[in-house]
Amino acid sequence: MTISRHCVGLPDVLAAHDRIRPHIHRTPVLTCRSLDALLSFQGRIYFKVEALQKTGSFKIRGACNAILRHVGDGAGDGRSVAVVTHSSGNHAQAVALASSLAGGDCRATIVMPRDSPRQKLDAVKSTYGAEVVLCASDPLSREKVCDEISAEKRRAGGADVLFVHPSDDPDVIAGQGTVCVEMVEQCREMQAGTPDVFIIPVGGGGLASGNCVALRGMLGDAVKIVLAEPARMDDAKRSFDSGHLQGHRPSDTLDSVADGLKTILGPNTWPIVRDLADDIMTVSEEEILRATGLVWERMKILIEPSAGVGVAVALSRDFAQKYGDVGVTVGVVLCGGNVDVLKISKLISELPSQCKKSGI
Repeated sequence: MTISRHCVGLPDVLAAHDRIRPHIHRTPVLTCRSLDALLSFQGRIYFKVEALQKTGSFKIRGACNAILRHVGDGAGDGRSVAVVTHSSGNHAQAVALASSLAGGDCRATIVMPRDSPRQKLDAVKSTYGAEVVLCASDPLSREKVCDEISAEKRRAGGADVLFVHPSDDPDVIAGQGTVCVEMVEQCREMQAGTPDVFIIPVGGGGLASGNCVALRGMLGDAVKIVLAEPARMDDAKRSFDSGHLQGHRPSDTLDSVADGLKTILGPNTWPIVRDLADDIMTVSEEEILRATGLVWERMKILIEPSAGVGVAVALSRDFAQKYGDVGVTVGVVLCGGNVDVLKISKLISELPSQCKKSGI
């Protein structure tokens, strides 16, 4: 299986890891026997806890790689760089922090929807020091405002303008692929070998495609790669099943609790997912909430529902039927932990009692 026709290869991912290593956490790989006991087969789960990453998600990896590669690995050479992006949450915080870490005169402008959570707006502005420009919540509005800001900064001169796409930028994809580079290293250090199956959440596909490249490049076909998606936003699965890139349906309300996975695959992430993933599996809102609550309760780790999607797939009967051979080991990426605790706690508490008890 070759990846040479894609925008990113394993050498790009390994170079990204060297570049960003001083600026990120090497997040832990953990196990949980009580969650293993809930599998519908005899196996073990290894969790890569990116919820404990800087800014609370894996996004800092791709943002750091894109920005540091442009400005020279934070050498502080005096170059003025205007970083522009759009995001409602995790990518916004990651770009804001990465810009501050880059050294020199590197400043970020983040286009965010007016209905973004207040805590995320405050984090981007106050904690990480970026400029925030508000816009309507639809993707076209975000892109239009980004284009206008970039054009204005280019006309003004005096700074290189760098647009960092949340998921489809090749440097972002390479940076996100460092998650599984570390996870493979850590599992071997734990004398656990390499997981037989990796489960990775998919939305815009930066995390999914980067780690498909990393895993195929390191392990070839010896490993299975399963992407996890909410059933309410199943554009990636429909694309994978049909062999053609699909968008959201006109009827989709995009009201999943896994709000970090709303974005669709792009022209760079889609070919990688199409060619290198083995499967895409979807789970219901109830499964996502129950899995999220289980990680909170059993592992004492505050993950967001987007991370709960991968856990829900691992615990599902469909996964057991396809991949649940005796003794199989599963690697699950817990992609982030930026969550409205009160809101999600309330939703979990309102689940029908039979759903809370059925298999989980």
